[in-house]
Amino acid sequence: MTINWWTLGLQAVNVLILIWLLSRFFWRPISAIIDQRRTAAATLLSDAQAARTQAADALADIERVRAGFAQERADILKAAQEAAEQARATLLAQAEADAEAVRAAARDTLDQERQAAARTWRDHAGRLAVDIAGKLLAGMDGTGMGDAFLTRLVGEISALPPDARAQAANGAALTACTATALPTAERERYRQRIVEALGRPATIDFTVDPALLAGLELRGPHLAITNSWRADLARILQEISHDDRP
Repeated sequence: MTINWWTLGLQAVNVLILIWLLSRFFWRPISAIIDQRRTAAATLLSDAQAARTQAADALADIERVRAGFAQERADILKAAQEAAEQARATLLAQAEADAEAVRAAARDTLDQERQAAARTWRDHAGRLAVDIAGKLLAGMDGTGMGDAFLTRLVGEISALPPDARAQAANGAALTACTATALPTAERERYRQRIVEALGRPATIDFTVDPALLAGLELRGPHLAITNSWRADLARILQEISHDDRP
């Protein structure tokens, strides 16, 4: 086999030219394109990683917000429950206070009605007792009882201040009132005892008032001494009427 060195040299030159051409016009653009694609891929991967990081951060934020919502919901429910319990306690306390006020008002009303009824019955019983006593004493105005009333009247006159006694007997006519008419001698005796008690002369007239039941009263412009069964029974009735004890 014979080697044609000229042909081999030309083929080598052709190969070198082809390699130079490929390197010049093919591999360099391809390499640039590959580098661009590699850079773009790296950028995409970096952007994807950043997006993944952002997504993870957003998910973490969402979880935190959800946790905050859950805590806020729990706080709201707790506050609502506490407010409901407080309102319930307030309503129960108000209801109890209202009920106690109603019970107190009812007790006061019952006490007032009971006291009013007791006063009514006490007044009725007092008047009845006074009426019975008046009827029993109506016919008991004897001499001994008359002297007793005279002695009591003289004592009350003597107990007056001197100025009051002087003013009562200072020229004014006095009236001695009895439940029954007195004999002339008794009137003179009564008049003398009254004048002695007054300590100076006085004009004394006698009158009869059966409503006294029994007694001796002295009346004048500046003097009024009640001294009779009627006055005593009236005082007793007044004391009974003003006694508020049940």
